[in-house]
Amino acid sequence: MRKILIIDDSLYQRRSIRKILSQKPYEIQEATNGREGLEMLKSYQPDCVILDILMPDMDGLAFLATTQKQGETTPIIVLTADIQETTRRECQRLGASAIEYKPLSPLDSEKFLEMVERIIQSKGGAST
Repeated sequence: MRKILIIDDSLYQRRSIRKILSQKPYEIQEATNGREGLEMLKSYQPDCVILDILMPDMDGLAFLATTQKQGETTPIIVLTADIQETTRRECQRLGASAIEYKPLSPLDSEKFLEMVERIIQSKGGAST
């Protein structure tokens, strides 16, 4: 079963993302900030990370920078309300596999789910 780690400080957003992802047989874990997410990345070893940018303690950009320095290859999808082009470019520079904007509408949900699956498959992220 493929494993996904959601890192977002908003309980509402984590639940919304989990609801979308629950349409597939994913094992899902959650972290409330980047620091907690880094610890879970090591112990949980997910096939994909869904990452928010604006969070307390350690934000998403710091998380991306840290994982890049560590040579982490787990695909990271940034899901953010920050629509600034500079933020988008910085996420790409730091190795994000994709950047999507929230909130996701019901129409966006299916496309998001397809994108997650495509990214996991393209990175060879199938768990055994």
